[in-house]
Amino acid sequence: MKKIKIIALLFASLWLSSCEEYLDINQDPSNPQVAEGHVLLPPLIASMARGEAFDSRFIGQYIQNWHSSAGGNVWDRHGYASGSDAGGEKWRQHYFALGQNIILTIKDGQEKGKWDYSGVAKAIQAWSWQTTTDYHGEMILKQMFEPNRYVFDFDKQEDVYAEVVRVCNDALTDLARTDGIVSTTSLARGDLVYKGDRSKWVKFVYGILARNAHHLSNKSGYNPDKVIEFVDKSLASNADNFEVPHTGTGTADANFFGPSRNNMGSYRQSAYIVSLLNGTVFKDVRDPRLPLMISPSVDGTYRGVNTTFGDPNSANVNTRIPTLWNTVPGAATTALNGKYIFTDKATHPLMTYFELQFIKAEALLIKGDRAKALEAYRNGITAHMAYMNVAAREQTDYLASSAVVKVAADLKLSDIMVQKYIAMWGHGCLETWVDMRRYNYSSEIFTGFVLPIATQLSADNNGKPAQRVRPRFNSEYVWNRNSLDAIGGNNFDYHTYELWFTKK
Repeated sequence: MKKIKIIALLFASLWLSSCEEYLDINQDPSNPQVAEGHVLLPPLIASMARGEAFDSRFIGQYIQNWHSSAGGNVWDRHGYASGSDAGGEKWRQHYFALGQNIILTIKDGQEKGKWDYSGVAKAIQAWSWQTTTDYHGEMILKQMFEPNRYVFDFDKQEDVYAEVVRVCNDALTDLARTDGIVSTTSLARGDLVYKGDRSKWVKFVYGILARNAHHLSNKSGYNPDKVIEFVDKSLASNADNFEVPHTGTGTADANFFGPSRNNMGSYRQSAYIVSLLNGTVFKDVRDPRLPLMISPSVDGTYRGVNTTFGDPNSANVNTRIPTLWNTVPGAATTALNGKYIFTDKATHPLMTYFELQFIKAEALLIKGDRAKALEAYRNGITAHMAYMNVAAREQTDYLASSAVVKVAADLKLSDIMVQKYIAMWGHGCLETWVDMRRYNYSSEIFTGFVLPIATQLSADNNGKPAQRVRPRFNSEYVWNRNSLDAIGGNNFDYHTYELWFTKK
């Protein structure tokens, strides 16, 4: 009996030991549990485009890039969708899609001497802090990912802006290192945008710093020289643009704005963008970008929808945003392949040379250097027209027209901001919204722009336009409501609270 017990115990011990080894997949070389940078980086980059594109639909209504085909839409009225994650993708992007994955990429880079990967990951993190706080305002900074914590306190936007600068400087330090196993070939394995070219990532970081410094134009400490310096170190041409690619073989890898995904099917181009391109605002100067950016109705006339009113054209319906419709009068409105940034294979621009030239032009004008401001302003227009593949002759004619300022003494802030609005239309909604809030939605700065009147605004707004988007419902309003009380986040009009960066 004693021998039987000993054998039984020995068998049980061996079984448990082998079971532990079998179940411990962390030690199984066929199932590695430590993700490397080249594996993590592609989904990080894809998440950048996803977050901006998802929520651009709603910001695009605030800034009148487009409107809902149905009248009275809550976003057209500067409201929000209560009890919904609509408008919460940027929050999800920052804390969930990027969040820990960026930290893992940085950790992997630092431990293995892959400073290029850790530098790129920090650049993405800085970009995410900047864009997310410009969208939401106060954020969870100091307690982010703190272990064993179930509620999180919000930090001031001022602190988040400082964090952007800190992370950018760390990114520049890492990207400058040549020790370890830094390699263009290695970085290119995961780098979908710049194919391992660290010099372009450095330019991208300086672009983030330029935005960060320039968004503070209402502050007494605003330094236009610093903005200009950052821009000059940033993107040098359209070849440096940060654009997320799409293969477009199906809905899974198609551009968010493309016809296959049909995410914009219920939207119509705005009357405002039509007025900027068809000669209404610019005194009968037809912009050559008009047919390249937007589409006519089936009768060949370019139409747009006014905010809150929906699409009034039943016979000649306004063209749906992502789709180039058959425009032969009397023919069926069949969908074709789209145009501009609204094709399945189109890249999604997250930072462009022309955007930064307009930032530089504004900074130079504020500084008082009109001659250089005019140069940067015209560079921005030319670069965007080149990006649009506008014919050389049409570019020359437009630059010579009354729509474009030719004498430095005549240059006004509105000239710069309206041309920037055109260039950023569709893909740069968040940067445009930053501009509009910095200038309090002024129709003098954005020529021809008109906010909805108080009675057209959402009932929660108390007569005020939107200034921020509420944090993601299914994280903050379900699990973190008490922390929201400290910043007024549970108030119905929280989305109308002015942000720190816009305050004087």
